[in-house]
Amino acid sequence: MPDQLLRLADFLDSHHNVLVLTGAGLSTASGIPGYRDEEGVRRGKPPVQGPEFRRSDAVRRRYWARSMVGWPTLAQAVPNDGHLALAQLEHAGRIGQVITQNVDGLHRRAGTERLIELHGNIHTVRCLACGQRQPRAALQQRLLRDNPSLANVLAQPLPDGDAQLEPESLEDFTVPDCDVCGGVLQPDVVFFGDNVPPDVTRDALRWMDEADALLVVGSSLMVFSGYRFCKLAFAAGKPIAAVNAGKTRADELIGLKLALPAQQVLPDLARLLGAA
Repeated sequence: MPDQLLRLADFLDSHHNVLVLTGAGLSTASGIPGYRDEEGVRRGKPPVQGPEFRRSDAVRRRYWARSMVGWPTLAQAVPNDGHLALAQLEHAGRIGQVITQNVDGLHRRAGTERLIELHGNIHTVRCLACGQRQPRAALQQRLLRDNPSLANVLAQPLPDGDAQLEPESLEDFTVPDCDVCGGVLQPDVVFFGDNVPPDVTRDALRWMDEADALLVVGSSLMVFSGYRFCKLAFAAGKPIAAVNAGKTRADELIGLKLALPAQQVLPDLARLLGAA
């Protein structure tokens, strides 16, 4: 058995309330593309920015068209062995809570209960005017009905249900609006350029304050909303471990790192600790 895996098991064994922070690298084994390569460099074009989405009809048209084409990849994704192992570790009392930067909803489907989705959940859509929420899967049916020319388009999947769709495909695209008040619809997620809601931030920081150690899984920590937890843990003298195939922004703060895929390490860890 690899020495690093034994050290990680000892890490969990030595702390009664380990907070787990997860990122996109955990969901790649479920078929959802990650944002960055192993050097932490972002792939592809810059993502949609929240302020631009709310201000520009053209940006909303681009977003929803790409989302319509890319949605099946996200909708069909299922929790992988890494998600399932974290749920097992939680149920066995080997970890405390999970904070995820992912919006794919796979942690909850895997059975994780003490969970904060830091950036929201893309399986819900909300109206910015009246606040009504609806399932993203239901909205997909409207998108397909109103935009039949894109119904069978194939495009490279991108993170968070996006797809690489060429701009000329969007000229006649019908953007969905709220079927209650006609307002602007937005996925119930924190776009780049937006802030995590204050109540979510408050709860997540409380969990970090209560934890006695931090385990990072599948995150490069290049986004500050995730990196801040490593800064807080380090400043408080709390040990940090990580399971991440590539480099992270906090490598100099991390005491134990397994540079391996999460879906490979976590099931072995759960078995070793009797949680599987």
